[in-house]
Amino acid sequence: MAEQFTLHEDPRSGNCYKIKLTAALLGLPLATRQYDIMKGETRTPEFLANINANGRIPVLEIRDRESARFLPESNAACWYLASDSDLIPQDRYAQADMLRWMFFEQYNHEPNVATLRFWLTFVGKANLSEQQNAQIMAKRIAGCDALSVMNVELEDRRFLCGDKVTLADIALFAYTHVADEGGFHLSDYPNIAPWIERICSLPRFVPMQ
Repeated sequence: MAEQFTLHEDPRSGNCYKIKLTAALLGLPLATRQYDIMKGETRTPEFLANINANGRIPVLEIRDRESARFLPESNAACWYLASDSDLIPQDRYAQADMLRWMFFEQYNHEPNVATLRFWLTFVGKANLSEQQNAQIMAKRIAGCDALSVMNVELEDRRFLCGDKVTLADIALFAYTHVADEGGFHLSDYPNIAPWIERICSLPRFVPMQ
């Protein structure tokens, strides 16, 4: 029995989308089970006991004839799906460079670009706590810095690691292409828009829903 995959997700999440996009580009069937994080559906005793004790999504469920395993963390799930595919370079340095961008995404990009999108589009500025409102400017500056780094790197290359798309591009595309929902102006980064277009034109590309 070949492995079967189910993504436990909220479709509004870029972290969930990057797994769906990875599976789509690879032609891998991927079932989904949806949760509303705004309603605390990933914090129920059942979810914590059976899906992810950390109470977060996405979680990739990997099922074979003998067992079901649950893999949290979006970039780990993308790596699992893409193992032995062209989305992961074979060259040792190129592979490390790809991982560098994936770490950058989770440390510099996602905590700022994605957080502001969530706060402003889904929570609403009027509903933010005093502490969250106080953090907006710092997150805006840090998010702009992350986008600037990407813009510089994309000046003379088609994708973040060279001429071919890798998991680095998928990881950073997920929240970059909707960064305007967090108040970022992608027009300020002229090399990012063509990169977004190149990813959208890939065979088997699927949009975020």
